[in-house]
Amino acid sequence: MRIRHFALAALMIVMALPLAATRALAEAPMKVVATTGMIADAARQVGGDLVEVKGLMGPGVDPHAYRQTRSDIVAMTRADLVLWHGLYLEAQMEGFFHDLERKRNVVAVAEGVDKSLLRAHDDYADKYDPHVWMTPALWKEVVVEVQKALTATRPEAAEVFAANATAHLAELDALVAYGQATVKHVPEATRVLVTAHDAFGYFGRDYGFEVMGIQGISTQSEAGLNRIGELVDILVERQITAVFVESSVSDRSMRALIEGAAAQGHKVEVGGELFSDAMGADGTYEGTYMGMLDHNITTIAGALGADVPDRGMAGKLSAGF
Repeated sequence: MRIRHFALAALMIVMALPLAATRALAEAPMKVVATTGMIADAARQVGGDLVEVKGLMGPGVDPHAYRQTRSDIVAMTRADLVLWHGLYLEAQMEGFFHDLERKRNVVAVAEGVDKSLLRAHDDYADKYDPHVWMTPALWKEVVVEVQKALTATRPEAAEVFAANATAHLAELDALVAYGQATVKHVPEATRVLVTAHDAFGYFGRDYGFEVMGIQGISTQSEAGLNRIGELVDILVERQITAVFVESSVSDRSMRALIEGAAAQGHKVEVGGELFSDAMGADGTYEGTYMGMLDHNITTIAGALGADVPDRGMAGKLSAGF
């Protein structure tokens, strides 16, 4: 009798679901391959249990230099949907994606961002700064593009994807508010963000920081001695005491900055490690988009003079401040 009641209850639950959602739940998870960890996270947030997501570029991997491996190619050719960033981030893979899209379902999700909101690329006149994940206000547009791509691939699950996207966009709104409330306590004189490469332009624009990178927008651009010398002089003249290393970029040039300033009698310290082109370790809070930005906002604000929550916005950061 109990088994019968259980079966009846389960049937009633299924009947209560929208028909589209019921059909989607009955199907095998959609296989999605995403290039960056940030896109993979967005696909998981929006797709939920209806997707099985493989990210190609893990923690510490530089997407500016990444090239597809043999196993990547196999995964993408077998996927129901391939999501890549675009905006010239994966420049060395663009030819492959354009060939693949003739046979498979392939979408460059950042290409859908309103171009009037993008910064010009410093190396290419007809390109844009691809680092749109550096501010949650812009990343919301990418999440919407991910939702569109998932829905186009599996339209019968549209209601599920829409509900998941709405919930995640609300989380991103909360992250925007946390960033604004936190960075406003950074003194005006110290609102200078010195990093390994120019990945934080959107962050600086949204939160009122002057951003200086040793390298340009791409990590493939050269960090010349002249540029390092210029930045050393700026550090000394403006009495900037903190610079930031990046998890996916060598700290060699940053050490040269610190040593150059020391040679002129000015002490500069590393304010912390930021996640620039890749998220944190898999399975950690910092290994999610929310955790990545929470870490960056809290680390930057704390190092430059603001009083920040010990474990960040949600009390989940691995290291305290």
